[in-house]
Parts: sequence; structure tokens; C-alpha cells
Amino acid sequence: MKALPLEGRPITLRFDAGLRAHRGKLLAGSGARGIAVHAASFVRRREIVLDRTLKKNREECARVLVHELFHFAWVKLGNRMRREFERLLEGEMGSRARGELGWSAEMRKVKLVPADLARRSSAWREYVCESFCETGAWLYSGVGRHEEFTLAGRFRSARREWFERSGFGVRIPV
Repeated sequence: MKALPLEGRPITLRFDAGLRAHRGKLLAGSGARGIAVHAASFVRRREIVLDRTLKKNREECARVLVHELFHFAWVKLGNRMRREFERLLEGEMGSRARGELGWSAEMRKVKLVPADLARRSSAWREYVCESFCETGAWLYSGVGRHEEFTLAGRFRSARREWFERSGFGVRIPV
């Protein structure tokens, strides 16, 4: 993986075993409840926790880590840029684009209903954020192919252009 042009205060990275999300909390260990997850970001604490199993798969670790780093970039992005990315996704929805660039965005996308987009519901905003982070991981993790990269080429191209216009190839504020 090529070095990312990250700018910002240090972020602590740690590995833990058996990560699960349950009622808005990250749990770890073999007896933990909830849904298995690869990682979690704590933006205010400036911390990322990755599941220990990722150490065995360099490409997957890179993809997941870059996704998590883009949660920090999302916060720094500002409302104008977030709305621009939203409009890009609105266009995709209007074109009935299927697929995504990762599971976390895909699972949210398939649950959306038209009213979510119309009123910019919390479900829509979560999808937009995850889609942004998955796009960042697709572009900058160095992983060329992955079973979760299911978005059609024309939509991928539009996202790549948006990221390039936004300066992410030069500088990623975290």
C-alpha cells in the first residue's frame, strides 16, 4: 500500500480479539454479544480498533484500516463537501445504481426507502458516511479487486472524479 497523505493529530491504533457491535458499543472477546465487526473508530478519542484476525490478511487489513481513517476525514470534510458527496449519491439513486464498494455501505443502502433520501433521515446520513468511507478505502487502500466492490464502473468513475476534485489524492485531513 502506498503511503496516504494524511494530515492531522496522531490516531491510536490497536488490535483486539472478537470485536462485536451491540447497542452502540464495541465489545470484544469470545463471549461478546452483537454483530461481528472488523473495526471501529472513535473520532473524539482519536482511536481505531481493528479485529486481531485482520493481522492474517494484509489486503483486508489495509482496506478496513483506510475505511476507518476516512471516518476521521468525514468529520473534517465540512458541510458543503458532505452535501456535494450526498448529491453524487442522490444521482446514483436516481439512476438506480446497484451495488456499493463495501459491506457497511451496502447493508445500509439496501434498507433505504425513498422517504429516507427525501428527508435526509439518519439512515440516509449513515449510508452517505459509510459510502464515503468505503469509496476512500476502494481508492486508497491499494486493494484492486474485492468481492464487495459491486458498484458499476460508471458510478465508480464518478466517485473517483469527485475525490480527485476534492483534493484527496494530495491531502487527507484526519
